[in-house]
Amino acid sequence: MGLAVYLGMLHAAEQTLAESWRLVADGHAAEADLHHLGHQLGGRADARVDMLAPLTERYGERYDDEPERLEAQGLGALRSGPVGLLRDLQDLYLLASFVAITWDLVGQAAQATRDREAIDAVAHAQPQVRNQIAFLRTRMEQAAPQALAG
Repeated sequence: MGLAVYLGMLHAAEQTLAESWRLVADGHAAEADLHHLGHQLGGRADARVDMLAPLTERYGERYDDEPERLEAQGLGALRSGPVGLLRDLQDLYLLASFVAITWDLVGQAAQATRDREAIDAVAHAQPQVRNQIAFLRTRMEQAAPQALAG
């Protein structure tokens, strides 16, 4: 079943997102909003990983060779300075977008199977991840003038 592959990708992507939020929070601690919020949002990603457990127990969690190229990558080393902050935020944005679309696709499968628990998990997760994306976009737009023109 393809759902097991997407649950595996989602599990790994959410874990990577949680780690990446904490990495940015600690690496850009001078940015007060990012330090506190990054740890909070990393915790929310951890909670979404926990929410996946009943679904992966039911449908499995598989890692195929083909979807490996779709795997979400973490940030690795942080960059420094205003441009570095902007690039780190942009990487988080891409990762959060990957997580969001994967939740959307899992949601389509949940609707097709009429799995109430999966539908509820998706309904809980989607707004959280979309809010993170909106925050990141706003924060990048705020940081861009100083980073790019300063």
